[in-house]
Amino acid sequence: MTAAPSFLPGLTQLPTLTTRRLRLRWLAPADVPALFTIFSDPAVMRYWSREAFTSLTEAAELQTQIETLFRERSLFQWGLTRLTDDEVIGTATLYGLHAQHRHAGVGYALGSGHWGQGYASEALAVLLEFAFTELSLHRLEADVDPRNTASRRCLEKQGFREEGLQRERYFLYNEWQDAQLFGLLRAEYQAASSI
Repeated sequence: MTAAPSFLPGLTQLPTLTTRRLRLRWLAPADVPALFTIFSDPAVMRYWSREAFTSLTEAAELQTQIETLFRERSLFQWGLTRLTDDEVIGTATLYGLHAQHRHAGVGYALGSGHWGQGYASEALAVLLEFAFTELSLHRLEADVDPRNTASRRCLEKQGFREEGLQRERYFLYNEWQDAQLFGLLRAEYQAASSI
């Protein structure tokens, strides 16, 4: 007999989180075409840890995997929609959730047609609040291709600190890619929030 999941016990899906302009909500099978649009875009996937989707089947598999890993409480991935409509324009993710050590990784993807409007920063801010407040996590971490200046700025804006560099961590698009590591502690988040 296995122990009950330690994060969000009793919930069958992620709670909806709301910001000034966005809604972070559960991803359903009806969102598969939107997931394909986002994750098949070479511009979005340029600095991701996998290559762009080439079929709708891959997006359907992603949506199913998101549900499965939520049940296991190891990955929480929300769809990002604007409050003005319900179209998924991106995702925000807590992955590698670890109950004993109270840490997780953060990730986000935004359709390229929505870049430059502050949506990623807005989604990340509410994700951090949820992670540190509702889940009582101690630490969040992220890795970013050093060439992805927009993503690095997004993390730094929320208080993440650079912690190191993993050289040639990913092999994608016929090249080795580095991963710049970032971390944020709950105490740092709380100190910045109280200012």
